[in-house]
Amino acid sequence: MKENNNKNNSTGYGTSLGMCIGLAIGTAVGTATGNIGLWLPIGLALGLAIGPVIFPGSEDEDGNAQEDTEDNPEEEKESEEE
Repeated sequence: MKENNNKNNSTGYGTSLGMCIGLAIGTAVGTATGNIGLWLPIGLALGLAIGPVIFPGSEDEDGNAQEDTEDNPEEEKESEEE
């Protein structure tokens, strides 16, 4: 089994945290107002929109998202031998 040693694996960090927080807030507001069917998707949408802004993934100095496009053939050889 190949291990993922990529330390820069935070692409969906902001999206997932925003979604969780948005769902929690939407559920709380929906329960308080008695209209959970309306506030649950509103909270989800707001969380998905605001989450990556509050919890950004890996970015370089200019604010651009970095992608790991570098291939390491030596690492592939080691995983094939095991």
